[in-house]
Amino acid sequence: MRPEYKEAVKASYFSIAGNALLAIAKAITGIFGNSYALIADAIESTTDVFSSFLVLLGIRYANKPADENHPYGHGKAEPLITFMVVGFLIVSATIIAYESIENIQTPHEVPEPYTLIVLAVIIIIKELSYRFVSKKSDETDSSVLKADAWHHRSDAITSFMAFVGISIALLMGEGYENADDWAALFASGFILFNAYLILRPALGEVMDEHRYEDIEMDIRSAALGVPGVVETEKCYVRKTGMTYHIDLHIAVDANITVKEGHDIAHEVKDQVLENVPQVADVLIHVEPDDEL
Repeated sequence: MRPEYKEAVKASYFSIAGNALLAIAKAITGIFGNSYALIADAIESTTDVFSSFLVLLGIRYANKPADENHPYGHGKAEPLITFMVVGFLIVSATIIAYESIENIQTPHEVPEPYTLIVLAVIIIIKELSYRFVSKKSDETDSSVLKADAWHHRSDAITSFMAFVGISIALLMGEGYENADDWAALFASGFILFNAYLILRPALGEVMDEHRYEDIEMDIRSAALGVPGVVETEKCYVRKTGMTYHIDLHIAVDANITVKEGHDIAHEVKDQVLENVPQVADVLIHVEPDDEL
């Protein structure tokens, strides 16, 4: 297993355990503290547990080696799982919005003051969790882990909205008992917006959209460092999971032998794989340069 996959798996286990513990804490505090916003928040964290489990399955499946039916490997499972994670976000936002509207119309008591302390702790934990998982997603270049990180950030924002709503209810008193429900309703809209931000890059990955100029520059630089390479022409970068497959056209002297051109192509491939570790494979096409 490549090192980046091991790091991604560890981050997934961290998300599953963290979301499960916080979902329980939110539910207990929300029920006994008269906070519908916290109960809605607990529902969102519960769906996060299932989505993080999906992330783990997706990462493990994407790490399977190439076979006869999947010559490019199984990395495309990552964005497909990301779509499912986005689906969980949409479901969470819908449930929170529905419950908020229902609770706004239902008279209830002002939340207990201690719910603010619990929420403050949750906000800090979820923001730190977002930063940890987001860092791991950057290190591993995992789109599905990035989606999981945004689950933590969405949870932190939902909890912050609940904190604001409960504070208003406690400060303003009678007539503002449902302020935390309005806060939860507002948070559901933000979760939907985050779902779009997560969906967009995953969709580009499935469609082989070119979004990797920095990788392309590193590849061209490595190829041009090989003696005999006159220039690089087409360079197509295809992301599959946490790795890349490259189609590269190089120009060589038109007067050299086929074997010499073949040897140069192999050296280019070796140099790219050595200098750009994210690349899993390179297909080299040799073009003759008639100007030499």
